[in-house]
Amino acid sequence: MRVRPINRITYIQLLLLHAGMALLVYFFHFLSQFIYLGIVGFFFFLIVNKGNKNDEALLAAAYITGAEIFFRMTGGAFFYESGKYLVIVFLVIGLFLNGSSKRAIGYWIYLFLLVPGVLFSAINLNYDTNVRTTIAFNISGPVTVGIVGIYCFFRKITATRLHHLFLAILLPIITLTLYLYVYTPNIRDSLSGTSSNFAASGGFGPNQVATILGLGALLIFIRLFTIKSRLVNGIDLILLCLVLYRGFITFSRGGIITAAVCGAAFLVLFFYQSDAYTKAKLLPKIIAIAGIIFITWMFTSFQTLGFIDKRYSNQDAAGRVKEDVTTGRADLVSAELDAFIKAPITGIGIGKIKEYREAKTGITAATHNEISRMLSEHGVAGLLALFILILSPLFFWLRYKPSIYFFAFYFFWLLTINHSSMRLAAPGFIYGLCLLYIINEKNTLHRKPTQVL
Repeated sequence: MRVRPINRITYIQLLLLHAGMALLVYFFHFLSQFIYLGIVGFFFFLIVNKGNKNDEALLAAAYITGAEIFFRMTGGAFFYESGKYLVIVFLVIGLFLNGSSKRAIGYWIYLFLLVPGVLFSAINLNYDTNVRTTIAFNISGPVTVGIVGIYCFFRKITATRLHHLFLAILLPIITLTLYLYVYTPNIRDSLSGTSSNFAASGGFGPNQVATILGLGALLIFIRLFTIKSRLVNGIDLILLCLVLYRGFITFSRGGIITAAVCGAAFLVLFFYQSDAYTKAKLLPKIIAIAGIIFITWMFTSFQTLGFIDKRYSNQDAAGRVKEDVTTGRADLVSAELDAFIKAPITGIGIGKIKEYREAKTGITAATHNEISRMLSEHGVAGLLALFILILSPLFFWLRYKPSIYFFAFYFFWLLTINHSSMRLAAPGFIYGLCLLYIINEKNTLHRKPTQVL
């Protein structure tokens, strides 16, 4: 499935605009909040003014998804979870204006299954815990994926409009990437072994930064195979190198490995559904892109004095193999499964698992695995909710074969919630993209507009 890009000049102008935004915020930090408010205000106006006729709510949610980390990092977001809140608000407005498919009933049930966990949380949390903020912090991710599922399930969209969503996510990720280059221009100044590198991640959590950079790399990779423009492809190839390099030097593996798996999933499906002519041209292109990615890796290895090779080989700075390839995540999951076994029916309540784990093991770290967290905090209701999230897209795929992007997005969600939980809006929003039904643009010209059920 090949699509024509937006006007090439417009694309370059948008890239320059977002590059300028990175420099402005770096040199004038206080501008981050004003830019953030301007973006939010613009999208509110766009949705209401257009009546969400072209899924402007989805476009707004896509942009906020890509911009979330940048504005968290630079202090532009007034609340830590404002990215997820805004995705929810934009899509709820869109649902109010256009409604949703009746087939999305499973996601309404999913949201209902989250309610008991909120009640048990209010009962079980320690007296000195801020109940409101704890519940809001831990429930925002699951609610986001539920609202996104309701909005997106079987919503018809053209391939061109879907690529507009890709671009909306990608542009603020380019802003983040350039900001990181000016924040830490020389990686060698911040090398401290093979652990995740906060300095190279803009002083922010490397896991989250690598996740969003991995998403950016995945979207650029997809564009390289689906956009028909040599100029745009050339620009995207340069952007791929820039984004991947910054992703590599975070020294956080989850986001990059996830991007690699999702890229492979897209490529397999793209190859399978392509005609003979496209398949013949595909192999040289794959080899060329793989070669450029390899060169980027070799450059990263040189810049990091070989530490990046040791990191991905699970070695410390001295070259010794580390015993725990999960960097402590297995212990967190073990404690969460233990809590589920002790309270399988009701769960222990939203946000309670951190207190439970600290009391049992002394570990104060927050969860990195959304699946085990859902089980421990929601019990059987969490198990049923997970069944809905995992199986609904698969049944959707088996029946409708909605798009070549399905497994790339499905695996992004599934892998991300296993290494980074739902700390970002990204996994929930990308999950929704695999539920969209891509329609033939040529046919839509001869059909009367149909309202989403």
